[in-house]
Amino acid sequence: MIKVKDAFFVKSASKMEETTPEGMSEVAFIGRSNVGKSSIINALTNKKGLAKSSSTPGKTRLINFFQIVLAKDEKTYHMQLVDLPGFGYARVSHSLKEEWQKNLTTYIQKRVSIRTFVHLIDSRHPFLEIDQAVHTYLQEIVRADQHILRIFTKLDKLKQSEISVIKKNYPGALLVSSSSKKGIDKALEAIFATLFGDQE
Repeated sequence: MIKVKDAFFVKSASKMEETTPEGMSEVAFIGRSNVGKSSIINALTNKKGLAKSSSTPGKTRLINFFQIVLAKDEKTYHMQLVDLPGFGYARVSHSLKEEWQKNLTTYIQKRVSIRTFVHLIDSRHPFLEIDQAVHTYLQEIVRADQHILRIFTKLDKLKQSEISVIKKNYPGALLVSSSSKKGIDKALEAIFATLFGDQE
Protein backbone atom coordinates (compact mmCIF):
# COMPACT_ATOMS: atom_id res chain seq x y z
CA MET A 1 0.00 0.00 0.00
CA ILE A 2 1.33 3.42 -0.98
CA LYS A 3 0.94 6.22 1.54
CA VAL A 4 1.35 9.94 0.94
CA LYS A 5 3.59 11.22 3.73
CA ASP A 6 3.74 14.83 2.59
CA ALA A 7 2.57 17.05 -0.25
CA PHE A 8 3.26 20.74 -0.71
CA PHE A 9 3.14 23.49 -3.33
CA VAL A 10 6.58 24.49 -4.65
CA LYS A 11 6.04 27.26 -7.19
CA SER A 12 4.27 28.47 -10.33
CA ALA A 13 5.98 29.20 -13.63
CA SER A 14 4.76 31.07 -16.69
CA LYS A 15 7.76 30.09 -18.83
CA MET A 16 10.56 27.51 -18.98
CA GLU A 17 13.13 29.78 -17.30
CA GLU A 18 10.95 29.92 -14.17
CA THR A 19 10.45 26.16 -13.74
CA THR A 20 12.02 24.16 -10.90
CA PRO A 21 15.48 22.60 -11.44
CA GLU A 22 15.53 19.32 -13.36
CA GLY A 23 16.17 16.11 -11.46
CA MET A 24 13.20 14.83 -9.51
CA SER A 25 10.87 12.46 -11.39
CA GLU A 26 7.87 14.40 -12.62
CA VAL A 27 4.28 13.50 -13.41
CA ALA A 28 2.71 16.02 -15.79
CA PHE A 29 -1.08 16.34 -15.68
CA ILE A 30 -2.61 17.40 -18.96
CA GLY A 31 -6.28 17.76 -19.84
CA ARG A 32 -9.13 20.01 -20.90
CA SER A 33 -9.81 23.04 -18.74
CA ASN A 34 -12.83 21.62 -16.91
CA VAL A 35 -11.65 18.02 -16.55
CA GLY A 36 -10.93 18.37 -12.84
CA LYS A 37 -7.11 18.41 -12.72
CA SER A 38 -6.88 20.25 -9.40
CA SER A 39 -9.48 17.98 -7.78
CA ILE A 40 -7.61 14.85 -8.87
CA ILE A 41 -4.27 16.20 -7.58
CA ASN A 42 -5.94 16.98 -4.24
CA ALA A 43 -7.53 13.51 -4.12
CA LEU A 44 -4.27 11.71 -5.04
CA THR A 45 -2.32 13.59 -2.36
CA ASN A 46 -5.21 13.42 0.12
CA LYS A 47 -4.75 17.13 0.73
CA LYS A 48 -7.79 19.33 0.23
CA GLY A 49 -6.97 22.67 -1.34
CA LEU A 50 -3.39 21.76 -2.31
CA ALA A 51 -4.12 22.54 -5.96
CA LYS A 52 -6.49 25.47 -6.33
CA SER A 53 -9.36 24.92 -8.73
CA SER A 54 -10.91 27.87 -10.48
CA SER A 55 -14.61 28.30 -11.12
CA THR A 56 -13.69 29.77 -14.52
CA PRO A 57 -12.47 27.05 -16.90
CA GLY A 58 -9.13 27.94 -18.48
CA LYS A 59 -8.12 30.34 -15.71
CA THR A 60 -4.95 28.43 -14.79
CA ARG A 61 -2.33 29.83 -17.12
CA LEU A 62 0.66 28.83 -15.04
CA ILE A 63 2.58 25.58 -14.70
CA ASN A 64 2.19 24.63 -11.02
CA PHE A 65 4.69 22.37 -9.24
CA PHE A 66 3.91 20.20 -6.19
CA GLN A 67 6.36 17.97 -4.36
CA ILE A 68 5.06 14.67 -3.02
CA VAL A 69 6.71 12.31 -0.53
CA LEU A 70 5.46 8.72 -0.74
CA ALA A 71 6.07 5.72 1.49
CA LYS A 72 5.89 2.06 0.51
CA ASP A 73 7.25 -0.91 2.47
CA GLU A 74 9.16 1.43 4.80
CA LYS A 75 10.91 3.07 1.83
CA THR A 76 10.49 6.75 0.95
CA TYR A 77 10.05 8.05 -2.59
CA HIS A 78 9.98 11.63 -3.89
CA MET A 79 8.18 12.90 -6.96
CA GLN A 80 6.90 16.14 -8.39
CA LEU A 81 3.36 16.58 -9.72
CA VAL A 82 2.97 19.24 -12.39
CA ASP A 83 -0.41 20.82 -13.04
CA LEU A 84 -0.30 22.10 -16.62
CA PRO A 85 -2.65 24.78 -17.97
CA GLY A 86 -5.85 23.27 -19.36
CA PHE A 87 -6.64 23.44 -23.05
CA GLY A 88 -9.75 24.13 -25.06
CA TYR A 89 -11.55 26.77 -23.00
CA ALA A 90 -9.48 29.81 -22.28
CA ARG A 91 -10.95 33.19 -23.02
CA VAL A 92 -7.69 35.02 -23.44
CA SER A 93 -6.31 37.27 -26.15
CA HIS A 94 -4.92 35.55 -29.22
CA SER A 95 -1.30 36.66 -28.62
CA LEU A 96 -1.37 35.56 -24.96
CA LYS A 97 -2.84 32.20 -25.96
CA GLU A 98 -0.08 31.67 -28.52
CA GLU A 99 2.63 32.56 -26.01
CA TRP A 100 1.05 30.33 -23.38
CA GLN A 101 0.73 27.36 -25.76
CA LYS A 102 4.30 27.84 -26.95
CA ASN A 103 5.60 27.71 -23.35
CA LEU A 104 3.48 24.66 -22.64
CA THR A 105 4.71 22.83 -25.75
CA THR A 106 8.32 23.72 -24.93
CA TYR A 107 7.90 22.35 -21.41
CA ILE A 108 6.25 19.10 -22.56
CA GLN A 109 8.85 18.43 -25.25
CA LYS A 110 12.06 19.65 -23.60
CA ARG A 111 11.60 18.82 -19.93
CA VAL A 112 13.90 15.88 -19.16
CA SER A 113 12.43 15.23 -15.69
CA ILE A 114 8.97 14.27 -17.00
CA ARG A 115 8.64 10.52 -16.59
CA THR A 116 4.87 10.20 -16.86
CA PHE A 117 2.16 12.11 -18.70
CA VAL A 118 -1.24 11.72 -17.06
CA HIS A 119 -3.82 12.56 -19.72
CA LEU A 120 -7.07 13.30 -17.89
CA ILE A 121 -10.30 12.75 -19.83
CA ASP A 122 -13.83 13.62 -18.70
CA SER A 123 -15.50 10.21 -18.60
CA ARG A 124 -18.83 11.78 -19.67
CA HIS A 125 -17.19 12.76 -22.99
CA PRO A 126 -14.68 9.96 -23.65
CA PHE A 127 -14.37 10.35 -27.43
CA LEU A 128 -13.75 14.07 -27.99
CA GLU A 129 -11.61 14.94 -30.99
CA ILE A 130 -9.40 17.24 -28.90
CA ASP A 131 -8.54 14.41 -26.50
CA GLN A 132 -7.78 12.06 -29.37
CA ALA A 133 -5.47 14.75 -30.82
CA VAL A 134 -3.68 15.23 -27.48
CA HIS A 135 -3.15 11.50 -27.09
CA THR A 136 -1.75 11.23 -30.63
CA TYR A 137 0.54 14.20 -29.94
CA LEU A 138 1.84 12.64 -26.70
CA GLN A 139 2.49 9.34 -28.50
CA GLU A 140 4.52 11.23 -31.13
CA ILE A 141 6.78 12.99 -28.61
CA VAL A 142 7.02 10.40 -25.82
CA ARG A 143 10.57 9.21 -25.08
CA ALA A 144 11.60 5.63 -24.32
CA ASP A 145 11.87 6.48 -20.61
CA GLN A 146 8.42 8.09 -20.43
CA HIS A 147 4.91 6.72 -19.96
CA ILE A 148 1.42 7.92 -20.86
CA LEU A 149 -1.45 7.13 -18.50
CA ARG A 150 -5.04 7.82 -19.50
CA ILE A 151 -7.21 8.54 -16.48
CA PHE A 152 -10.95 9.13 -16.84
CA THR A 153 -12.37 11.57 -14.29
CA LYS A 154 -15.86 12.10 -12.83
CA LEU A 155 -16.62 8.38 -12.58
CA ASP A 156 -19.40 9.12 -10.06
CA LYS A 157 -21.41 10.80 -12.83
CA LEU A 158 -21.61 7.63 -14.99
CA LYS A 159 -24.12 4.81 -15.29
CA GLN A 160 -22.78 1.25 -15.36
CA SER A 161 -23.50 0.99 -19.12
CA GLU A 162 -21.37 4.08 -19.78
CA ILE A 163 -18.51 2.64 -17.71
CA SER A 164 -18.71 -0.54 -19.83
CA VAL A 165 -18.40 1.50 -23.04
CA ILE A 166 -15.20 3.17 -21.77
CA LYS A 167 -13.72 -0.15 -20.64
CA LYS A 168 -14.55 -1.74 -23.99
CA ASN A 169 -12.95 1.08 -26.00
CA TYR A 170 -10.03 1.69 -23.64
CA PRO A 171 -8.92 -1.66 -22.20
CA GLY A 172 -7.18 -1.20 -18.87
CA ALA A 173 -8.71 2.26 -18.46
CA LEU A 174 -8.30 3.91 -15.08
CA LEU A 175 -11.56 5.51 -13.92
CA VAL A 176 -11.59 7.80 -10.90
CA SER A 177 -13.85 10.07 -8.91
CA SER A 178 -12.22 12.79 -6.87
CA SER A 179 -15.40 13.33 -4.83
CA SER A 180 -16.05 9.69 -3.85
CA LYS A 181 -12.29 8.79 -4.01
CA LYS A 182 -13.21 5.72 -6.07
CA GLY A 183 -10.26 4.51 -8.16
CA ILE A 184 -7.86 7.03 -6.59
CA ASP A 185 -5.68 4.40 -4.86
CA LYS A 186 -5.45 2.43 -8.11
CA ALA A 187 -4.46 5.56 -10.03
CA LEU A 188 -1.77 6.41 -7.47
CA GLU A 189 -0.41 2.85 -7.71
CA ALA A 190 -0.31 3.10 -11.53
CA ILE A 191 1.57 6.42 -11.36
CA PHE A 192 3.97 5.00 -8.76
CA ALA A 193 4.66 1.95 -10.94
CA THR A 194 5.62 4.13 -13.94
CA LEU A 195 8.12 6.07 -11.82
CA PHE A 196 9.54 3.60 -9.35
CA GLY A 197 8.52 0.12 -10.52
CA ASP A 198 12.11 -0.83 -11.27
CA GLN A 199 13.36 0.44 -7.90
CA GLU A 200 11.17 -1.70 -5.65
